[in-house]
Amino acid sequence: MSAQIPNVQSTDQLREKWMKPEVITGSEMLLRSLLLEGVECVFGYPGGAVLYIYDAMHGFDDFKHLLTRHEQGAIHAADGYARASGKVGVCIATSGPGATNLVTGIATAYMDSVPLVVITGNVATTLIGTDAFQEADITGITMPITKHSYLVRDVEDLPRVIHEAFHIANTGRKGPVLIDIPKDVSAAKSLFKPHTEPVVMRGYNPRVVANKLQLDKLHQAIVEAERPLILAGGGVVYSGGHEELLKFVTATGIPITTTLLGLGGFPSGNDLWIGMPGMHGTYAANQAIQQSDLLISIGARFDDRVTGKLDGFAPHARIAHIDIDPAEIGKNVKTDIPIVGDVKTVLEQLNSDAAYSAKADAWRQKIAEWKRDKPFRYDDSDEVLKPQWVVEMLNDTTRGEAIVTTDVGQHQMWAAQYYRFNKPRSWVTSGGLGTMGFGFPSAIGAQMANPDRLVISINGDGGMQMCAQELAICAINNIPVKIVILNNQVLGMVRQWQELIYENRYSHIDLSGSPDFVKLAEAYGVKGLRATNKEEAQAAWQEAMDTPGPVVVEFIVNKHENVYPMVPQGATIDQMLMGDKE
Repeated sequence: MSAQIPNVQSTDQLREKWMKPEVITGSEMLLRSLLLEGVECVFGYPGGAVLYIYDAMHGFDDFKHLLTRHEQGAIHAADGYARASGKVGVCIATSGPGATNLVTGIATAYMDSVPLVVITGNVATTLIGTDAFQEADITGITMPITKHSYLVRDVEDLPRVIHEAFHIANTGRKGPVLIDIPKDVSAAKSLFKPHTEPVVMRGYNPRVVANKLQLDKLHQAIVEAERPLILAGGGVVYSGGHEELLKFVTATGIPITTTLLGLGGFPSGNDLWIGMPGMHGTYAANQAIQQSDLLISIGARFDDRVTGKLDGFAPHARIAHIDIDPAEIGKNVKTDIPIVGDVKTVLEQLNSDAAYSAKADAWRQKIAEWKRDKPFRYDDSDEVLKPQWVVEMLNDTTRGEAIVTTDVGQHQMWAAQYYRFNKPRSWVTSGGLGTMGFGFPSAIGAQMANPDRLVISINGDGGMQMCAQELAICAINNIPVKIVILNNQVLGMVRQWQELIYENRYSHIDLSGSPDFVKLAEAYGVKGLRATNKEEAQAAWQEAMDTPGPVVVEFIVNKHENVYPMVPQGATIDQMLMGDKE
């Protein structure tokens, strides 16, 4: 089997077969309903409470399922699939420990507004609340980290619930929806009545079109501003608003910075792009925020890693905030011009009357000087392999065209800093929750969603060990992810904080006893390569690129390298540590 997903899209013939009204089990209803929602691949792991569901998969060739080696791998793969495709990711796990193993992945998706439908089995309805074997109140456990959840008690409700779940997950502020199916419900039989009509739910009607009066206020603010700046976040990518954003920036001439999750939402090669802001952002982006007189946030939520010390954030700026979720507006930063609506739609509205920011000529020139004088820099070496150089090599050899997933830590920040993204949905990373173990399995999902694109998973030696068992499914299914490990034998970001903030008191960060990653890869049937210098690195990476299947490439990098710039905790974002090159 290859990573190619067979074309099971809903042709009229297939839809007619799936929609056939006949008496079937709840499990068969589930599978048919998922196909009617356009699901191409489900990631999962079986167990007792979902055996009827897995039995229904047997011989059902239209339904595609990828068996992972851990439930966390399944949900991170579904997450990566959703982020890289714009579709809803789907995963399945059994009750009790199977369901609780999904919790971290649910929280990861919830924090980053990723649309998932998470299906769990449960004990029979007659046993719920009795502390039965492998029973867990997964709807209660996940209530704070799901957009909505269902406990299905009647098999006849299943088609409606599934249809509603996909609608909720992928509209408004996107997020994970959980469907808990007791075992007797999955076994029960009833007449299948598919739900395909538009969903109408009382109390749920996300606002899409912005208020015209608020847009007029923003237009006027742009005309008056001398130092305007756009802060674009993940909402641009999730709404599909990247083309409209480019039009808006081009029309107004306003410089733009993109958050960690907004990378790829605006082409990095554009002269008006000034990089990523925040704790490890560019000097130009942070200075621009602090000196701006109008800050237009588009699909960003003013996370603490962006704002730094809140009472010192953008002290001279009027704040305009465009967001689909009204709860985010004014939550962290006082907002002067609130605009609620879908980012793509709001930008379309703005573009119908966009005006050039004529007063900002001197401002644009100043920002260009900051970009030129204070770029990302590091002390390169021909003796020690630097992680920044490795990421630059990946960028140069792929021309910035790959889909890149990362785990969490120093390597994540170096990838964000030194890989230049020009397309949306090319950057997959855990931003809000910062989930170690996310990077590699999310790459599997991204590759399944994009079988014809190069997918690179950049990991640290710590996070790689949290889901390394998923190498098995890459080997078995020939999923051609290129797995990069920046191995510095330490928990790098923790070491950096202990060095800079905790006065070199290093505590429990040594990973020198990690496995031989080349041998580990080979044990799973995956090619493994290692590089310790630039010449070896270039040769190993070229071999990986020339290999049609999955490859693990371990780069042994400098243990003592830090991520700079860095904004210390409690500081404003213009109070940056620049490293050795001040």
